[in-house]
Amino acid sequence: MKTAKHGLRALMTTAAVLAAGLLSAPANAADGFDLDTLIEAAKKEKPINVYDSTGKIVEMADAFTAKYGVKATGVKVSANSQLEMIIRESQAGNVQGDVALITDAPAALAQLVPQQFVENYLPADMAAKIPAEFQNPLAISTNANVWAYNTEAHDKCPVSNVWELTEPKWKGKVALVDPLTKGTYTDWFNQMEKHADGEVSEAYRAHFGKDLQTSEKSASAAWIKALAQNAPLVTDGDDPVAEAVGAAGQKEPFFGLLSSAKFRDNEGKGYKLGICKDLNPWVGWSYVKLGLIATKTQSPNAAKLFIHYVLTEEGIAPQMKDGKLPTNSDIKMPADEPSGLVAVADRLFAYNPATGLDDFDRREEWQDFWRVNYSK
Repeated sequence: MKTAKHGLRALMTTAAVLAAGLLSAPANAADGFDLDTLIEAAKKEKPINVYDSTGKIVEMADAFTAKYGVKATGVKVSANSQLEMIIRESQAGNVQGDVALITDAPAALAQLVPQQFVENYLPADMAAKIPAEFQNPLAISTNANVWAYNTEAHDKCPVSNVWELTEPKWKGKVALVDPLTKGTYTDWFNQMEKHADGEVSEAYRAHFGKDLQTSEKSASAAWIKALAQNAPLVTDGDDPVAEAVGAAGQKEPFFGLLSSAKFRDNEGKGYKLGICKDLNPWVGWSYVKLGLIATKTQSPNAAKLFIHYVLTEEGIAPQMKDGKLPTNSDIKMPADEPSGLVAVADRLFAYNPATGLDDFDRREEWQDFWRVNYSK
């Protein structure tokens, strides 16, 4: 059952949360910043742990330690587990995770920020480099899920419009992560309806040559329902999707939606994944990874130094190799990034943090909608 306080938060935009004092303005954003002073202060503090949902955090923390002489340990923890751990650690007064790099922005806004389990920090020397929409709360990167096909089986993408995926030809041949297990997928549903429903409707018109007629409340809901009813293969993660789509030697591979990070398997596993670059209306969608500091950390300066580090090219480089796009506008993606995402980044449906709380509040509704309509 939702508490009254949660119900109030659910009606508030992220901007309203800030205005209500639940999300503090970026610390030091308007003050002077001296990196050397921060480093010296960090060296006097206890080692820190950094939570992230990617194993690359181990490499990043080790590099941070070597660079600054400030001990940091990277710990791979799923977004869901991060939420629970941060809350319990704070309540127990025993903070183990000093920095959280978390991809579940709506849950962080709804569960972590209002209770002041975490705080926002934007280094002043980064304020001009990070776009305003990524500053409060601070997002260190945008991560992408893209529509992909098997380049060995097809000389070009076999799909030109997302509405094709609702037709008999693709019945049982589309693979994606189960929306019931990953909140970013239902957030995507809500974001489409909230911010781009007209584009979904226009894509229908472009494909079928007529206006969409539906009893659903939106074009987005109509597409999601039709996709669910077309018996897609739903998996417990991106790895099975990558295999279903990209494994070599297939005559009729799946078409799929997966993390851009999985394109590294083209080299590592011999997969044949390719981004569907001309798909209408989008080649995929993005979500943000927040960088937050545990309010009760005993090493606030070391935590701030790590946040500063991941906003630099050197700090975020290991994740850029997986197609994670840094929010620091000065940083350019490496030319050898496996997916080639940077060439089509402007064709991603971009996450809008302004309605993050609404995304969180409607997750259960969208999960029920998918569950009711899903056909195996």
